[in-house]
Amino acid sequence: MPIPLWLIPMALKGAAVAAGAVGVGSAVHGASKMKEANDTMESAKRRHDRNLERFERENTDTSQDMDRLGKLELEILHGFHEFSDIFEKIKNRPVFENYSKNGVTLPKYDGEKLKEVSVGAGVLLGGLGGAGLGAAGGFAAAGATTAAVMAFGTASTGTAIASLSGAALMNATLAVLGGGTIAAGGGGIAAGTAALGAATLGVGLLVGGIIFSFTGGKLSDKADEAWYQMRKAEDQINKICDYLIQLRETANNYYKTLSRLNAIYRDHLDRLKNIVYSLGRRDWNTFTVEERRLTENTVLLVGLLYNMCKVELVLKAEKENDINSINTEAVERSIANADTVLADKFQTT
Repeated sequence: MPIPLWLIPMALKGAAVAAGAVGVGSAVHGASKMKEANDTMESAKRRHDRNLERFERENTDTSQDMDRLGKLELEILHGFHEFSDIFEKIKNRPVFENYSKNGVTLPKYDGEKLKEVSVGAGVLLGGLGGAGLGAAGGFAAAGATTAAVMAFGTASTGTAIASLSGAALMNATLAVLGGGTIAAGGGGIAAGTAALGAATLGVGLLVGGIIFSFTGGKLSDKADEAWYQMRKAEDQINKICDYLIQLRETANNYYKTLSRLNAIYRDHLDRLKNIVYSLGRRDWNTFTVEERRLTENTVLLVGLLYNMCKVELVLKAEKENDINSINTEAVERSIANADTVLADKFQTT
């Protein structure tokens, strides 16, 4: 679309006239350079948009899976009050010491600690209703047990959950970048500093042959810069997407183990509930050998679940804009511990 003459400064009008015959050849060359530059910039923009779409897709999928894990952990922790209520009704029960076998150590029963973490988890679950994508996953990333203990301390002072900070309210995607630059569903570095701005993709004023050729050259520089910025952003997005995929796989593996263990725990809890409530056994001395073993194993399951929910899936990067690391070693060790305890104590129950 031709630019109105009244938009062209007088100096440029003079330059256009002076260009004369040489302007024709320069215009042809400039037009070619213009087309190449525009094609490059359009290609860079399309590729960048595809990269951002991929990032947003991976970010959403990972946040959803982390949310699922975080919610399960909070539900498990919140449910400990039910076990504690039943267990406290058993009189003359022995002191169950730490389980330490095959390299696995589980804490001994602590009723007060279980009640605190149960209340804290309930506070966090209650606050998830108005929270956005990634909120529950943030608890899994930081360790749900730790977050629940923190929430209990805050709730006991009458402070609203919205005032909690740090681990208690961090978005699961904060696991992507140190310092939380992807908070609230934003694109962080991937969609922010690496985005192709108007200055990079801008076009120049085109007037006359010589000026047209000159602008074509400038536009070529801009196109090269746009392509460079796109590739730079692409490298960062690729790293983040690889991280998100690995985090999602880790979360899903942990979820499977935790779900399997929780199912065994719920079965034991139902059976213990039947002994105490339905059969009316409230004295340890009246428990059969099988009932005592069931009770002891239920205590072990509580300790095992407590420890599993304590694991931080994510380790924060030392530098603010670095990608955080997945706590793979701790997760794998926790899963192995669960398998070890199950093989040792629950094959015959």
